[in-house]
Amino acid sequence: MFHHLKLKISLIIILSLLVLPGIVNAVSLGQRINFFIEPSFDLEKREQISAILTRISPKLYFYIEARWWEAQSPERQREIDKALNSLAEEFQNRIYPILTFTFGSEPKPGIDRDERITILIHPMAKGVGGYFNSGDGFPRLQNPKSNEREMVYLNSQHIDKPNMKALLAHEFMHLITFNQKDILRRVSEEIWLNEARAEYTSTLLGYDDVYDNSSLQRRVRNFLIDSSDSLTEWLNRKQDYGVVNLFIQYLVDHYGVKILVDSLQSSKVGIPSINEALAKNGFKEDFSQIFTDWKIALLVNDCGLGPKYCYLNPHLSKLKVIPLTNFLPFVGQGTLAVTHTTKNWSANWHKFIGGRGVLKLEFNGSDRVNFKVAYVIEDITGRLTIGFLDLDQNQDGKIYVSDFNAKNRSLAILPSIQAQISGFNGEEKSFSFSWTASIVERTSEQEAGPRPSPNQRHFSPTETRSLPAI
Repeated sequence: MFHHLKLKISLIIILSLLVLPGIVNAVSLGQRINFFIEPSFDLEKREQISAILTRISPKLYFYIEARWWEAQSPERQREIDKALNSLAEEFQNRIYPILTFTFGSEPKPGIDRDERITILIHPMAKGVGGYFNSGDGFPRLQNPKSNEREMVYLNSQHIDKPNMKALLAHEFMHLITFNQKDILRRVSEEIWLNEARAEYTSTLLGYDDVYDNSSLQRRVRNFLIDSSDSLTEWLNRKQDYGVVNLFIQYLVDHYGVKILVDSLQSSKVGIPSINEALAKNGFKEDFSQIFTDWKIALLVNDCGLGPKYCYLNPHLSKLKVIPLTNFLPFVGQGTLAVTHTTKNWSANWHKFIGGRGVLKLEFNGSDRVNFKVAYVIEDITGRLTIGFLDLDQNQDGKIYVSDFNAKNRSLAILPSIQAQISGFNGEEKSFSFSWTASIVERTSEQEAGPRPSPNQRHFSPTETRSLPAI
């Protein structure tokens, strides 16, 4: 009888420990715990630190690196605690409900069987706002440096700055993605799209409504560092964040946040998941078409030409890339010839002005991949013609523009490679393309100008003014 009673009590205790994780992970303010951290992000390149639990909210544990925290004055500690209280309220009332309602839940209760999420704050390298480590979601038998928690990491340098809430939202979105992809569907999202969704959270939550000093303003600056940066190649540079942010702003502007949601809640990843979401929501366009429209929009950004060719976000209504501009001599039959390299899903803009007569533009791309080359011709009245070069199997094509610098003011070509749709992992291969631009004598074929293609469209300033605002 006593033996059975002991067994029964033991079973009740074990069951209670399983059901009530708080008993297992008893926590209290001031508790010190050692955490593994990512040395490449840490200010001192450390692999492990000791941290103090400084605040507990209904959904969060705030741990701060002990040495940094204890170096702060009592007054500074009170300021930090006030900032963390504000951040906890923002997470409780806005970040958590909006992001989980939109995209789905994080792992809950997760590997630590605790519904609270751990935030570890420690000094980080310059330019790092925070990070997420998916390895923390696995037991140490699988990942010896796992912290075995649902957690994110934030830089102590931003602890009481306005952008802290956007940083927290960004990293929490990675935790949601980890659950929706890795845990529930057993696939890993491609980095560029994982980051793109996280980047959009600041706009979704309204943090970019005031543009000055916003995350969006910073990403526009990052994008303009190298606007031809590949969308899908991820090297963790500022321009990588800029390009994925500006693309996802365009995608959601025109196709809705549901595309991000449905592509997240799919067993596919990357471009195929977006194509699946587009089809599911009744759109005829695929990723390739949208990417092409986006790079044209970055050149012209004018809703009057049609909603495809602009940003709908008013903060981005004046954003335009500055193309590589090439000047042809006004006298004689001058020729320019240049070779460039590009990567999959990189946007390129090359503009030609000057010269008198018939402009002949010859394009040659590497025959190892397929190029798509859009062009935009602007006449002296501002009327635009948008079309595509016809390329042969060698990736060669040409276009003639008559009355250059008389009736037609400029030609821009927008070459890109859209061949690879999956398997992006770090640095990608580069492929060459070249063009030759020259002013040539008139012939009957050249007088006719570029041959119209099924995708060629014409737009004029009067047409622009007559269209309703978008």
